[in-house]
Amino acid sequence: MPHPQLSIIIPAFNESARIEATLKRVLECVDERGWDAEVLVVDDGSRDATAAIIQQWMEKHPRLHLIQNQGNRGKGYSVRNGLLQAAGDVVMFTDADLSAPMEEAERLIAAIHDGADVAIGSRWMDRTRQTIHQPLYRQFFGRCFNWITRTVMGLPFKDTQCGFKAFKRPAAQIVFRLQRIERWGFDPEILFIARKLKYTIREVPVTWGHDERSRISYLKDGMKMLEDMAVIRFNSLAGRYDEDIAAMKDTSGMVTPPVETAAKAIEPQVHLNR
Repeated sequence: MPHPQLSIIIPAFNESARIEATLKRVLECVDERGWDAEVLVVDDGSRDATAAIIQQWMEKHPRLHLIQNQGNRGKGYSVRNGLLQAAGDVVMFTDADLSAPMEEAERLIAAIHDGADVAIGSRWMDRTRQTIHQPLYRQFFGRCFNWITRTVMGLPFKDTQCGFKAFKRPAAQIVFRLQRIERWGFDPEILFIARKLKYTIREVPVTWGHDERSRISYLKDGMKMLEDMAVIRFNSLAGRYDEDIAAMKDTSGMVTPPVETAAKAIEPQVHLNR
């Protein structure tokens, strides 16, 4: 089967309550818009029926695939695991709650086709596009975290944490091979790495609606993300990213082979319809 033009990666952990609705909407959107796309769901060691539900859906949808991590590794690991195995010319990830509607992927894809290597969805570039607003305390903590991220990491973007990002496949293959953070703090790291590699990054306003079932704890996870940013800065000052980039030498050869071969190096269990 020829490789698809688009790969959609969905990290999932204990999502049995909403994964069917998510798959239904994503696959409907793919059909409605005629996208040549594959959908890869990365199960991050779920203890519920998430994987079983996905496998049932795979029976009727040949371009839906399941990747299973060996245990719970974190969102950053799951996104990396999926993107490094994606076959599309453009690869993207979206949260399982679809806070940014799947249709908004067209805005990211358009930015990529317009010359960007990386396109990131933004909740704050155009606040009129927010359909369901966060509670005030979440808005406060979110904006504070973003300000700290911009200051500490030197990132100029209004929204680093939106779980809606797309990449040209060669750029994704390189950036995510350099990624070191495996949990919530991976978003600033991949943007930091992409800027270090001088990739063109385009921030795109997207429609977005807050989901009350969000599992992020702004106290616990916020402190962990601040810790991750300190680790990223330390790694940068210690020259670790530069060392990793130099070790690659010719980065144009870092694109992985087809999924069946690449899977062996990333240690998941992979269920493919190919």
